[in-house]
Amino acid sequence: MASGTQGNGNDGTGAGGSDAAVADAKAAAQAAAPSTGETVRVDSWIWSVRLVKTRSMGATACRGGHVRVNGERVKPAHTVRVGDEVRLRHDGRERVVVVKRVIRKRVGAAVAAECLVDNSPPPPPREAVAPAGVRDRGTGRPTKRDRRELERLRGLGAPDGGPGAPTS
Repeated sequence: MASGTQGNGNDGTGAGGSDAAVADAKAAAQAAAPSTGETVRVDSWIWSVRLVKTRSMGATACRGGHVRVNGERVKPAHTVRVGDEVRLRHDGRERVVVVKRVIRKRVGAAVAAECLVDNSPPPPPREAVAPAGVRDRGTGRPTKRDRRELERLRGLGAPDGGPGAPTS
């Protein structure tokens, strides 16, 4: 046998068979899709494209008024079609997506991303600076001096002239 011709499952793409996995996932998404012209419940769709963790969380969000389809608040049984705009407020963030493909069952993240167009605003940046006054774990109870320094950093120190304020 010539070198490099063994059937090791690597087809030279460097993926080691991941192309087959993606193809299988896409086939599963096709099987999860309803027949032509059908619609899907909004709570089921936002769950299947991984906007919420469970379908019941999707239904609760709909009942709470956190889901809008084409600008209208909807109930969990409201149907979505291709081209609808779905707005979801979840975890302190608003997600704005357009339905690209309607699916019934939950699929992999890569395939779910193909079922929507994400028009959400970018999440707010995280603060790069550690908050003032945080002690390292395991350092024990702060001393009176440490406590006063922490209060001064937090802006909780006593006003000038009050008890606990340094005198000149």
